[in-house]
Amino acid sequence: MAAPKRGRSASAQSKPGRSLALILIAIVALTGGMFLSGHTTPRLGIDLAGGTSITLKAKADQGSAINKANMDTAVDIMNRRVNGLGVSEAEVQTQGTDNIIVNIPKGTNSKEAQEQVGTTAKLYFRPVLASEPSGAAAKSPSPSASSSGSSSPKPSTSPSSTASSKEKASSTGSTSPTASATSQGRAVSDALKADATPSPSASGSGKPSGSPSATPSASASGGSNAAGKLQAQYAALDCTKPTDRANAGKNAKPGDSIVACGKVDDAWYKYVLGPAAVDGTEVKKAQAVFDTQGASGWQVQMTFTNGGAKKFADITGELAKKQPPQNEFGIVLDGEVVSSPYVRTAITGGQAEISGSFKQEEAQSLANMLSYGALPLSFQEQSVTTVTAALGGEQLHAGLLAGAIGLALVVIYLVVYYRGLSIVAMASLLVSAILTYVIMSLLGPAINFALNLPAVCGAIVAIGITADSFIVYFERIRDEIREGRSLRPAVERAWPRARRTILVSDFVSFLAAAVLFIVTVGKVQGFAFTLGLTTLLDVVVVFFFTKPLMTLLARRKFFADGHKWSGLDPKSLGAKPPLRRTRRPAGPVAGPADPKEA
Repeated sequence: MAAPKRGRSASAQSKPGRSLALILIAIVALTGGMFLSGHTTPRLGIDLAGGTSITLKAKADQGSAINKANMDTAVDIMNRRVNGLGVSEAEVQTQGTDNIIVNIPKGTNSKEAQEQVGTTAKLYFRPVLASEPSGAAAKSPSPSASSSGSSSPKPSTSPSSTASSKEKASSTGSTSPTASATSQGRAVSDALKADATPSPSASGSGKPSGSPSATPSASASGGSNAAGKLQAQYAALDCTKPTDRANAGKNAKPGDSIVACGKVDDAWYKYVLGPAAVDGTEVKKAQAVFDTQGASGWQVQMTFTNGGAKKFADITGELAKKQPPQNEFGIVLDGEVVSSPYVRTAITGGQAEISGSFKQEEAQSLANMLSYGALPLSFQEQSVTTVTAALGGEQLHAGLLAGAIGLALVVIYLVVYYRGLSIVAMASLLVSAILTYVIMSLLGPAINFALNLPAVCGAIVAIGITADSFIVYFERIRDEIREGRSLRPAVERAWPRARRTILVSDFVSFLAAAVLFIVTVGKVQGFAFTLGLTTLLDVVVVFFFTKPLMTLLARRKFFADGHKWSGLDPKSLGAKPPLRRTRRPAGPVAGPADPKEA
C-alpha cells in the first residue's frame, strides 16, 4: 500500500508548473483587461482626490419630527442613493441633531449624485388632470388632432405580465401632452368638484382642439375658489423659469391638487395633478432592465407593497377609463414630475413596468428615485463646497512612506533570517501586489470602489498577513529538515500542516474584515474591503504560486544540498543525522572467548 501512495505524491510534485502557468495567465488576463478598460490606476476617494461636500438641514414637514430615528433613516436612504450597489466611498453622516453631511469623491459623477441627494422631498404618484408645453414650446402652433403627438413616445405603464413591447410602442403616439384651455379648465374643476360634468370639448379620440393657452374656461372660473386659484396658478406657471419651478406645488399636502413642472425630451411641460394616490414608501423595489425579448428597450420595473398594490390597482383602474392626458399619472419627487406614463388598463398584482424611449441612464435614474425617493423628512441645501486633496495627498505620502519603510524592514528580515528562501517570499509579495493593484483598478469602474486612506492602511496591513503565511510554511519545512529529512520530502510533508494553519489564520482575518464591512460605513468600509480582498489574494498566492515555486526550487542543487546561503542548511538548523535503515548481520557474532581479551 505504501508504494502507490509514494507514486501519487511524486505525480503531484512533478506538475507544479501547471499552477504557476495558471496564475500567470490570470495576471496577464487581468492586466490586459485593465489596459483595455482604460482604467490603469485605482480611483481615489474624496480624502485623496478631492470632491464635493454638501450640507443639508432637516425641516419638520407634514407631522414628521426631527429625531434620531428619522435622521438615521434619511442617512441610510441617501447613502444608498449615492453609493448604489458598489463601494464608491461617498460618505453620508449626521452632524448635530438636524444636519446631514454628504461627501462625494471626485470622479463619481458628483453632479448626478448631488441631484440625487438634493431631491429629498417625498415621492408621490398623482393623477394628471391637465398638461401642456410651457415657455417657448407653448408659443408654437398646436398640432391638429389627427397629427398631434409628442416628439417621442410618452412612457407607458402596464402590468409586467401583460402587453407586448410592440403594442406599447405603437400606442404611445396618441398621448400628446397638448390640451385645450376649455378641457384643461374643466379638468381642474372636475378634480375639485364632485358634481362636475364631463368636458364637452373633448373629442372622441381624446385629442382636444385649439391652442394650448392655459386661460381658465368660463365653466371652470365659476367653480370653487380652490379650483379658480389652482387654474390661476396653472395659467401663470412658466416652467422654463427656475423660480417658477421651485415654487410650483410648494408646501402642498398629499391630499391637495397641485401644479408642477416636468421635463420631456429637453422641453418643459406644466401639469395639474390631483391628490396623491400612492406614496413613494409603498414602492418595495424598482430596477432598470433591458427588454431582450421585445422592442421596448430599457424599462423600469416596479414592485409594490401589499397596501401599495391595492392603491395602485385602484388608481390605474380609474385612469384607464379616461382620455389623454387624464389617463396618465405623474411620479412627483421634490415637487417635480420626473415621469408621467400613461395607463392602458388596471394594473393588479403589485407589479408594473414603465416603458418608452428610455436611455439606460434615464431608466436607472428613475429606478433609483423610485427605490430611494421617499424620506421621512424634507431637507434644505445649506452649502455645497469643493474639497481639495492637499491634506489627503500629504497623508497619503506619509502613509506610503510608512508602508515602504515597513516593507523594506520585512524584506531585510527575510533576507537575514531566511537567506535564499527570501527569494520565494519576495516573489510572492510581488505577485500579490500586482494582483491587488490590478483588481483595485478594475473595481473602480465595476463597482465604484474608491481607494481612500483607510484602504491604503488595509493594503499595508496585508503585507504582514502575506508574510506571515510564508513564515508558517518555511518554518514547517525547517522543522522537517531538523527531523533529518531531505528537502524534497520535507517540502511536501510540511505543506499539509502549514496549509491548515494558513487557512485558519486567513479565515479569521477575512471574517473580521467581513463583519467590519457590514456594520460600518464610509471610510472604515474601505479599510475592511481592502483587508478582505488582500486576505483572499493571500490564499490564492500561497496555493498557486508560493507552494509550486517551492516545489521547483527543492529540485535545484543550491537548495536541495542545503547550501549555507539557502536558508535550509541542515547543520545550521541543528538537524539530526539522516534517517537511514541499518542492516542486521545474518547470524550471531561470536564474542571474544576470554573476557580479558575484550
